[in-house]
Amino acid sequence: MGVIACAAPALAHTEADALGGFTGGFHHPLTGLDHVATMLAVGLWGAYLSGRAIWVLPIVFPLVMVLGGGIAVLGLPLPGFESGIAASALVLGLMVAFAVRAPLWIAAGLVGAFAVFHGYAHGREVPDAAEAVTFFVGFVVATGLLHLAGIGMGLLTRWNWGSVPVCAAGAAIACTGIAFLTGTV
Repeated sequence: MGVIACAAPALAHTEADALGGFTGGFHHPLTGLDHVATMLAVGLWGAYLSGRAIWVLPIVFPLVMVLGGGIAVLGLPLPGFESGIAASALVLGLMVAFAVRAPLWIAAGLVGAFAVFHGYAHGREVPDAAEAVTFFVGFVVATGLLHLAGIGMGLLTRWNWGSVPVCAAGAAIACTGIAFLTGTV
C-alpha cells in the first residue's frame, strides 16, 4: 500500500523531468506508459495489416505528431488532448486485439488523428532552454524506435501461433487506455 501512495504519474506529459535538446526529446516519450503503449500499438497494427501499412502507419504518426507539436509551440489551445491520448491507446489497442483489417486510408487517418494529440502534448513540454527543433527530432526518433518494437512484435502474426500474443498485447494496450481514461493510472 505504501508503494502505491508514493507512485508518480505514469504520463509522458509532466514538466518535472523535462530535459533540453535532443536528449530531452528522446527521453520524453519513453517515460510515459500512455505514449509507449500507443506507439507499440501503431507498430503492432501496421505489422498485422502488412503490405504498405507496415511502413505507412509508422511514418504517418511522427509526421502528423510534429504538426501537433507545432500547434502547441505556437500556443494554440487543443482542449481534451490528454483524453485524446488515452483514447488512442484504447482504440488502437482494440484494433490490434480484435485484429481489425481496416483499409489503409482509414488506418492512416485514425493513426494521424491520434498523433495530433501526442504531438501537442510533446510540444507543450518543450523546455524553455531547449531548442525546439532538436527536442522534436529526439522525440520523433524515440517514437520511431517504439514503432519498430511494435512492428517486431507484430511480425509474430506471420506464424499461426503468433496472433495470440499480438492480440493479447493489443488487449493490454486497450486496458491501459481505459485506465488512463478513468484516471486509475
